Amino acid sequence: MPVLRTTARRSKRTLITAALALTVVAGTGGWAAGSAQKAVTGPPPGAAAWRADHSLGLPLPDPATAAPAEVARFFGSLTDRERHALAARHPLTVGNLDGVPVTLRYEANSLALKAERDIRRARAADPAGTLQDHQEARKAAARCADLLRPGRRILAFDPRGRGQVAQVYGDLTTAERTAVIVPGSDIDLATFDRSNDPYGTPAGMATSLRAQMAADAPHTRTAVIAWAGYTTPVGVGPDAATGRLAEAGAPRLARLLAGLAATEVPAPTVLCHSYGSVVCSLAAPGAGRGAIADLVVFGSPGMRRDTVAELRTTAQVWAARDASDWIGDVPNVELLGLGHGEDPTDPVFGARRVSAERAHGHTGYLAPGTDSRRNFAAIALGRYGDVR
Repeated sequence: MPVLRTTARRSKRTLITAALALTVVAGTGGWAAGSAQKAVTGPPPGAAAWRADHSLGLPLPDPATAAPAEVARFFGSLTDRERHALAARHPLTVGNLDGVPVTLRYEANSLALKAERDIRRARAADPAGTLQDHQEARKAAARCADLLRPGRRILAFDPRGRGQVAQVYGDLTTAERTAVIVPGSDIDLATFDRSNDPYGTPAGMATSLRAQMAADAPHTRTAVIAWAGYTTPVGVGPDAATGRLAEAGAPRLARLLAGLAATEVPAPTVLCHSYGSVVCSLAAPGAGRGAIADLVVFGSPGMRRDTVAELRTTAQVWAARDASDWIGDVPNVELLGLGHGEDPTDPVFGARRVSAERAHGHTGYLAPGTDSRRNFAAIALGRYGDVR
């Protein structure tokens, strides 16, 4: 009987979603709130020049094919002088190449940001440019300058497309407990740490999570990575309703996680917000066994899987959704490429449900004083008995 009820429920939801999809397709105006994005894929920028570099008298690992463990072994075989020379010659490649020592990536990304800042400043003063060109260039230069502020540890920086960035909060080289924040829609280089709606940004979520971890375990060394390393959907449009951008972003997340393991960073708790949970679902199998300690999804539209078992991960999977989150009104099925499937907070999915009391809306899960923030910190600290 339970199986029959579940089947009937899914059939009903499928019919509802089918009607919704047909309505949207027929009206087309339903997609007007979002625009299609071109995903940034492939190896880090500058890969061609990197491959052509024979200054060390041996081939450099191919950024497109070398596994992070292979990259880590290669850099481990170099002298300090050789490592720094590669970072200076190829900052964009070294700064985005998973498996490179963490501190060397910080150094390379600082160089890449300075170069990009100078390029943008020159464009802002170019008399051949339009007023709009100058304004956009000044904004981009200011963004780079902000990321260069003392104390910021930039683990990745890619200026292509809308721009991608990852920042580390804490000392990743000595951390005992780590976490990675994977954001949802409308996040890029410009919105990574915007001041409005801070807990809807990877920077704001990472800062808040680490503050809670520090309050709960002041003697534990922690680090949290705010990762905006994939092309996210913009608005509520077809990109947000399909898996296209998640499929493009998942290999990038999988490589990040494999790179952390290759550089001996403790397996992180990966916290996936909204559309980010779709990315995490597709990345989990490719990250490697043991690369993820715990997988936490919150405000999820679905993970394009029907059960936890289909995620093919050794990580414990947790799910949270607050009562006021509009994502709860999204039908949890996948049909004709639209929708993301089963609700991860539904018992049939098999994840451990996490309380999100006092959280408000779609982006309030890591706001101070919420059950979800305390629960997420407890999971990241491995204090499972404290999770409500």
